[in-house]
Amino acid sequence: MLNALALPLLFSICGGLYLYLRFPERRPRALLVMTLFQLVGAYGYATAPEEGLFGLLILHAAVVFVLLVRHLQAPTLLPGNIPQ
Repeated sequence: MLNALALPLLFSICGGLYLYLRFPERRPRALLVMTLFQLVGAYGYATAPEEGLFGLLILHAAVVFVLLVRHLQAPTLLPGNIPQ
């Protein structure tokens, strides 16, 4: 199962970080997609548990958690309330 999920999870980390840093308006969607990749990986781990896959899922979950916490802590600017 590690062979089937390694590249998608790594792509999710790299793509999610790119979208998070480059496009702030797409952050909620990027975080949702990363969370869905985490769920797919968790299902894969439940069907065929391996240590390598578990480590990759821990790494992926840590990245998603940090990005989600940073997103929730960041203030949102409304179009009419731009500070000058």
